Amino acid sequence: FRSGWTTTEGEREPLLVPSQPATNTQPVLSRVYGRRWLVLTMFSLLGFMQGLVWNTWGPIQISAKHVFEFSSTDIAVLVMWGPVGYLPWLLFMWLMDKKGLRASLLLSAFFMVLGAALRSVPLKDLYYRRWMIHGGQLLNGLAGPTIMSAGPLLSTTWFAPDQRATATAIASLIGYLGSACAFLIGPLAVPAPNGTVGSTVYWNQNHIGDRIQFVLYAEVGMIAALFVAVLFYFPSRPPIPPSVAAASQRLSYRSSICRLLSNMRFLMIALAYSVPTGVVAGWAGVLDMILTPAKVSQVDAGWIGFWSIVGGCVFGVAMARFADYIRGMLKLILVLMFAGASLAATWFTLTCLTRLTHLPSTKATLYTSCILVGIFINSSVPIFLELFIETVYPVPEGITCGVVTFLSNLFTGLLLFCLTFYITELSWLNWCLTGSCIFSLLLLLFFRESYDRLYLDVFVSV
Repeated sequence: FRSGWTTTEGEREPLLVPSQPATNTQPVLSRVYGRRWLVLTMFSLLGFMQGLVWNTWGPIQISAKHVFEFSSTDIAVLVMWGPVGYLPWLLFMWLMDKKGLRASLLLSAFFMVLGAALRSVPLKDLYYRRWMIHGGQLLNGLAGPTIMSAGPLLSTTWFAPDQRATATAIASLIGYLGSACAFLIGPLAVPAPNGTVGSTVYWNQNHIGDRIQFVLYAEVGMIAALFVAVLFYFPSRPPIPPSVAAASQRLSYRSSICRLLSNMRFLMIALAYSVPTGVVAGWAGVLDMILTPAKVSQVDAGWIGFWSIVGGCVFGVAMARFADYIRGMLKLILVLMFAGASLAATWFTLTCLTRLTHLPSTKATLYTSCILVGIFINSSVPIFLELFIETVYPVPEGITCGVVTFLSNLFTGLLLFCLTFYITELSWLNWCLTGSCIFSLLLLLFFRESYDRLYLDVFVSV
């Protein structure tokens, strides 16, 4: 500058004035609250109870037939109400997007309370009692869309980026654990009728009915307590978001659906998730029938299913915690999981065809291969859900997960529908399982991953 130039006070004012006065302390952009674990616990307990109620009748089907005069078709329909309850999923996704997690979860918990109460009404007329039980199972199934899809939304809303995958794993897998515990709670609480496997003492019909009624009363009591807890305290979101992604603007409901259906990368990874998880759900439902030619009892088949689910839950939480520590590795984790699932499914399928393959078919090999299939596929669920959110961000988490869980239920329904036509020989189910794992592995290998939400949290500062 020349020494003769002067400036006025107005000219020395900055052109861009900060919206807030400068201070010595930085504004708080994000914060995590200790209450997030309470919110996750309440949501997870609802998921546990929803899975437990859904699987009430399968493990005690002999006793239920003895007391309520259920047929085998009735037992199958009671299980089927779970996927049927998922049909109005678009309505629940709209409610979650427009009204928040609290409103949708309250509605789902109300359906669970009402359904559990209907099942426990002690009517003497068995015809009406059976209809009440079917109605209760359907109402419990209507809670499925929110319970199964809202885990990633809860984790994004309440948890920091380095805890999101762990929170998603806990919230999404606890329902599986509830259905697995039904294999233990039911047979322990309800005795089998005289003359059946597992019956060592004579029990009359009234005593068995009283024990079933006790289980139903206990379940409705626990669900009612959870409903009251959610009613009095379950905020939709914290006062201050835990991350930049949690505070960012999302697409509208209609725009989100259009974006998902037109995104080829999302459709590719959605098929990679929904085909094997849908097939394994239907396959596990008739596992005792599949293992019967291999001389595996119904009790042993139940324990195989139990440990498959429990192992998948434990391994899934462990892998999600690993994904939180080493972020940006979701695709690699899934590739390794489905490589293991493909090998385990192939091992199990060939072992069941021991007359052709001459592989040793022992209880140990069947247990090991079958449990490994369940562990690898079930534990992939939370990793898949996190990858969906990263791929289609800024589509809301609830809508994204609602679409993929609907597709998974759709493939389960298709498999069970085909099963009604080919019920005599079930080895084709094993080949479907193996093929679905290999199909998913190939899609994962060609999938091009992206981490838009993670980039926003890590590299973008506000």
